[in-house]
Amino acid sequence: MKGDMMLTSKQRSYLRSIANSHDSIFQIGKGGITPAFVRQVDEALEARELVKIHVLESAGLTAREACDELIAKTGADGVQVIGNRFVIYRKSRENPRITLP
Repeated sequence: MKGDMMLTSKQRSYLRSIANSHDSIFQIGKGGITPAFVRQVDEALEARELVKIHVLESAGLTAREACDELIAKTGADGVQVIGNRFVIYRKSRENPRITLP
């Protein structure tokens, strides 16, 4: 679970605590991870930095597989994978909001 930077366990724990209060803003369904979906997630990472994604059973891939694929395609860091949801983080280039410990 790594992107451009490696998060420390302390940073990952901090991001997990923030993510707990967030709802999933994307779902991956039977269409899988398309270039358009990657663009949407990329834009959301730039705007929010922390994104939670729900993987539907019809997607044909696990949350871990989807997380790994999106990390590779967006340069984000994986924060956590729980059940059919996962959280990824990437510091915003234009407007950083989250200050990591």
